Amino acid sequence: MKAFSQELANSYGIMGILNVTPDSFSDGGNYQAVDHALRQVESMLNKGARIIDVGGESTRPGATFVTAEEEMSRILPIIEAIKARFDCWVSVDTYKTTTAAAALEAGADILNDVWSGLYDGGMLALAAQKEVPIILMHNQAEEGYQDVVQEVKQFLLDRTQAALDAGVKKENIWLDPGFGFAKGVDDNIALLKDLDQLTCLGYPVLFGISRKRVVDHLLGGGTKPLERDTMTAALSSYAFSKGCRLVRVHDVEANQPIAKLWNEVC
Repeated sequence: MKAFSQELANSYGIMGILNVTPDSFSDGGNYQAVDHALRQVESMLNKGARIIDVGGESTRPGATFVTAEEEMSRILPIIEAIKARFDCWVSVDTYKTTTAAAALEAGADILNDVWSGLYDGGMLALAAQKEVPIILMHNQAEEGYQDVVQEVKQFLLDRTQAALDAGVKKENIWLDPGFGFAKGVDDNIALLKDLDQLTCLGYPVLFGISRKRVVDHLLGGGTKPLERDTMTAALSSYAFSKGCRLVRVHDVEANQPIAKLWNEVC
């Protein structure tokens, strides 16, 4: 996946979210059937997505735990179908090494781990063995920070070193600040304000804030997830200005002009 690392690390791209779960906070149940999922993938690719991020377990607060077996039954047929029909990159959104390994066998190209390899201890070795890119996201069990920016920064530095020690090549490591994961509104705002402290660490950064509660807060509160796409797109442009290279979003169309602008002008 050298092409992925080199191309996207030097451009601005969109990762389209494909939740194949019944309980995701904004689109749960919409894309569990293969034909529905493929229509959504085609739409996202036509509108400018570079990567399709397939997830089989909701990571919203209070979501029900899903076994690896159930997770694989949801995502593997869809990953196989996407790779058979489309020429695109696919990332698998999972923190379970068993699921990740099966997804790579099914054709996935990229690992997107919300626990940065900490869940079962095998993800970093898998990324090294398969020589695939891995996205390491900040996460912790619960909220509570003395200095959220510095603590997220140190966590990500620690996890990148762990990945390097496991044999992952530096060019295959991406970072994600983890907006909305064990973070209150004030924590998320602080990370937004000092986002450039994370984009200067020497690794490309994925920005994932699409439709989250902090977006509702910035809109004044009381909005539904589907009403947050314009503000999400505005935040994507802000993230690019701070040095992020990839935005993970539900509404690809709203973000496409922003990525196009940054790629052509900046």
